[in-house]
Parts: sequence; structure tokens; C-alpha cells
Amino acid sequence: MERLPEITEAALMDRIAQGNYILYFGADWCRECQYIRPKLPAIENNFPAYKFLKVDRDENTQLCLDLNVRGLPSFVGFHNGQENGRFVNGDLKTQPEIENWIRSLSIK
Repeated sequence: MERLPEITEAALMDRIAQGNYILYFGADWCRECQYIRPKLPAIENNFPAYKFLKVDRDENTQLCLDLNVRGLPSFVGFHNGQENGRFVNGDLKTQPEIENWIRSLSIK
């Protein structure tokens, strides 16, 4: 999974203007993020139609505010630059829950 550097909302929107993306918002200190982190490569491999991008919350605080991402870990889906779903809360997330959420996204 590619880790994004510090990035503005405008630069991010340019970056994800075409295609299907899952943005994973996390932080090294986040216990729930540490739990799901080892499962992320398998999740990514199970959904080749998506490009997965990791956003470190501490490096991208303003981006998190701009996108209204408050809880960690959080997942936000985009199709051709338009948000098409989010799994955002501070709860512990399991691999099946994340994969079911990705399946629920509408991509064309």
C-alpha cells in the first residue's frame, strides 16, 4: 500500500481523479490501527479493482479535517474523484467487515 506524504485536499483530488481508490486513514499510535494493519495486504490483494492509499493522520491533520475523518482507523472510497462510501468510526474493525464494506461500494 502506497503511503501518501503530507498532501492538500486539492492535490489529493487531482491524484484520485480517475479510477477506484480506498484511502486508509491511520496512525502508528492507534491501537485499532495496529490490530488491522497486518490484515491490510490481504484486503488489498482481494480487491484488485482498487488502488489503496495510506494516509497518516499525524502527517495529514488538515486533510483529515477537510474530509471530516475523525475516528481511526477509517476507510474512504472514491470512484473517479467522487466519494462513494466511508467506513469511519473509532471502533475495532475486522477484515470481514472491511471487505463487506468495500463490496458495498458502487463502482461503474
